[in-house]
Amino acid sequence: QVPLVESGGGLVQAGDSLRLSCAASERTFSMYSLAWFRQAPGKEREFVAAVKRSDGSTLYADSVKGRFTISRDNDKNTLYLQMNSLSPEDTGNYYCGATAGLADMLLRNRNLYHYWGQGTQVTVSS
Repeated sequence: QVPLVESGGGLVQAGDSLRLSCAASERTFSMYSLAWFRQAPGKEREFVAAVKRSDGSTLYADSVKGRFTISRDNDKNTLYLQMNSLSPEDTGNYYCGATAGLADMLLRNRNLYHYWGQGTQVTVSS
């Protein structure tokens, strides 16, 4: 098991901001690639953003580029997602994912992520 605990979701209005957090173990943070995904009702889970441990380089889905910022605190073993200018299309359950056997990479394919947290719900009203 790879424990991942997301938090920070909530109900906000369009244009508001939220900051999501994903707490992990030190081992997870050092050995696995991590990313944020989201899943809207009736839709497949989709990639949102990823960040590399080694150099902080990032990868974003086109739909969130310029509005969301992913970061990680390696001392606190925590992954963050700062979400600005939220729109109703951003509504969904946001998950933190960790790969197995693929460390320090930027990966958007959800099938490469074997471990997931319980998710945190983000609801954006218009």
